[in-house]
Amino acid sequence: MVRTYDAGHYDCIVVGAGHAGCEAALASARMGVKTLILSINLDSIAMMPCNPSIGGTGKGHLVKEIDALGGEMGLNIDRSFLQSKMLNSSKGPAVHSLRAQADKNQYHKEMKKVMENTDNLYIKQAEVKELVIEDGCASGVITQTGAKFTSKVVILATGTYLGSKIFIGDAVISSGPNGLSASYDLVDSLVKNNMELRRFKTGTPARIDARTLDYDQMQIQWGDKEYEMFSFMNDHIELDELPCWLTYTNKSTHEVILNNLDKSGLFTGTIEGTGPRYCPSIETKLIRFTDKERHQLFIEPEGRDTNEMYVQGMSTSMSEDVQLAFMRTIPGLGRCEIMRPAYAIEYDCINPLDLKLTLEFKETNNLFSAGQFNGTSGYEEAAAQGLIAGINAALKVKGKEPFILDRSEAYIGVLIDDLVTKGTDEPYRMMTSRSEYRLLLRQDNADLRLTEKSYNIGLVTEERYARFKNKMEHIEQEMKRVSTVTLKADLLNPILKDLGIPEVSQGMKMIDMLKRPEIYYNNLESIDTTRPENLSTDVIKQVEVTLKYEGYIKKQLLQVEKFKALEEKVIPSDIDFFVIDSLRLEARQKLDAIRPLNIGQASRISGVSPADVSVLLVYLEQYRRRSKK
Repeated sequence: MVRTYDAGHYDCIVVGAGHAGCEAALASARMGVKTLILSINLDSIAMMPCNPSIGGTGKGHLVKEIDALGGEMGLNIDRSFLQSKMLNSSKGPAVHSLRAQADKNQYHKEMKKVMENTDNLYIKQAEVKELVIEDGCASGVITQTGAKFTSKVVILATGTYLGSKIFIGDAVISSGPNGLSASYDLVDSLVKNNMELRRFKTGTPARIDARTLDYDQMQIQWGDKEYEMFSFMNDHIELDELPCWLTYTNKSTHEVILNNLDKSGLFTGTIEGTGPRYCPSIETKLIRFTDKERHQLFIEPEGRDTNEMYVQGMSTSMSEDVQLAFMRTIPGLGRCEIMRPAYAIEYDCINPLDLKLTLEFKETNNLFSAGQFNGTSGYEEAAAQGLIAGINAALKVKGKEPFILDRSEAYIGVLIDDLVTKGTDEPYRMMTSRSEYRLLLRQDNADLRLTEKSYNIGLVTEERYARFKNKMEHIEQEMKRVSTVTLKADLLNPILKDLGIPEVSQGMKMIDMLKRPEIYYNNLESIDTTRPENLSTDVIKQVEVTLKYEGYIKKQLLQVEKFKALEEKVIPSDIDFFVIDSLRLEARQKLDAIRPLNIGQASRISGVSPADVSVLLVYLEQYRRRSKK
């Protein structure tokens, strides 16, 4: 038995240094809280075991919000990206989503460097084997070597390392992601403390040698020429861009896969965990989409200093020989060599219904949780939760009110509300369709929505806040300017004629022209003589979107008012739902299990109907009257 010794006291301990752990530790330390972060291997800090990219549909919104709140992910990808694209750019601004291809090794190095040079943050390589819980409160951790670290709060950000197993064909390997050590003792400690654990699964494609590819058989894919930064602190960074490549599966590929399903853990019953619906394996795709003759694959570089190429869209748990056989049927991959085989990974995670909106456990005080351990998938979802967990852990140490973003304020609010109110039966992935207020929650206005909130809790720096205030002032000035400038008809009409728009008989205010869907700033540049020289593209974008979508924005703001009204109807924490006879039994059980803070949250619980909400509203009014008496 290993001897336990006192290894020191910290205000906050973060277990795990993936994308959730990094944001949690940085937020806590930057808010002045003495923070310790523990990782099984320091080489895995901010590691990208799967897709070497940041952002994407819905996910890009999260990264922009993390940045607006003073987090690190946006800054870090701006320091390490290979190419960048704005997805859905042909659609409305609500669904524009930035995605950047990352140099995964550089991303890790840059994040590690930032963390090593952050005041109040202490980094140690150690495997946590036991969580210390006394009288229902988390008070520290014990490592495999017997070091006992005590603290005021603990944040679990264990990712896919808990009880994890790797599946490659018939091979079942007790391992964490990317061949790193897994954690098994901590699982026993959590179970001993009555934590409900579930089994989820994810996977990653093979990495192949760039020297063995035939690029003439694939389509080159460059990023945007005018690329946007993830961080609101960056205007532009010089980039030596690297391309990706597009190719497709074919009939031969599908035949090899379908003839070898007995060599996939998914179809032999070896894998028990639930996988992500929106990122299925290639064998699942072929079974689910039998009508598709081909599936697209992106061959993506993993970095500037490596020959490893990521095969996007080819996640699988099939045996290595089958992987090589079906990949060599694909144009451009006929002579490919596998450097790292694809695999599926199964791991333990919690039921997020056990958490509060602060990401603190309901039944264990001072214990917070973030990332894939909460049942999500993706680096961005993990980082967003880590940031909020770190903020709330720090606020709890300081004895201050928690920081909660609701669904009308941020995609982060949608993410956390979905998890702790609705729960999830599969790895949760953020998508723009999950937000009912997505026109208000665009990625381009994340700083306008969130920076002041984070500044008020002490996370956003003075430099960032000054930049934010300056942007707000310029937007206000520009809105005033365009509302006063009149464009003469004789100057305006040639432009309208070129655009195929009916000409005007008299001059028009610039604000009215910009409200037209076909007219943009660049169309009016030659006749806009009062335009300020330092007018930034960010300011232009905000003015254009505000004016063109004014009617829709007003409608969503009215919806938010109704939403807020329900959120303000607080449910007393001591209420006994089982005494409300008019509630259906299922509703009573769900309400008692989740303990919603307000009527709005109660209305979003699966199993609570509108009729149940009406009954609850009547009961609460009676409850308040009795309380007053």
